[in-house]
Amino acid sequence: MPSFDIVSETDMQEMTNAVNQVDKEITTRYDFKGSNASIELGEDSITVVGDDINKLNVVTEILRAKLVRRKLEPSCLEYGDPEDASGSTKRQLITIKQGVSTDLAKKIVKLIKQEKMKVQASIQGDQVRVTGKKRDDLQAVMELTRGMDSDRPLSFTNFRD
Repeated sequence: MPSFDIVSETDMQEMTNAVNQVDKEITTRYDFKGSNASIELGEDSITVVGDDINKLNVVTEILRAKLVRRKLEPSCLEYGDPEDASGSTKRQLITIKQGVSTDLAKKIVKLIKQEKMKVQASIQGDQVRVTGKKRDDLQAVMELTRGMDSDRPLSFTNFRD
């Protein structure tokens, strides 16, 4: 019986490359000369430090541009509120969204059931497994989920025939 999984994964190697490019650009740009601006990649978050809100916003815009160039969706990032850091600088924590949240998974299953497609959708941890008798039904579900509005990029893996 054909099946596939709906997941939300971010390529962390590409994310590392994008953050390194941003860091390199910060060190070479003239408007950041003598500034305390920096960017650091953690396990599942990015920490951006800037002298003020404007420098913080410029660094996050550069990050967005680098992500687009590396074919990563900027919607995989969740921006926290800027907060005061030591030495009169500002810090912002950016969380990298991984996995399909429970609310989004329920929304996907509900959408599939509303369309009355001849497939079964089940939530399995941080992914949604879709099974059906025909490959065409599964491809229709893929098109349906591509068209839906979600807070993170969705991808399809583990397609079995």
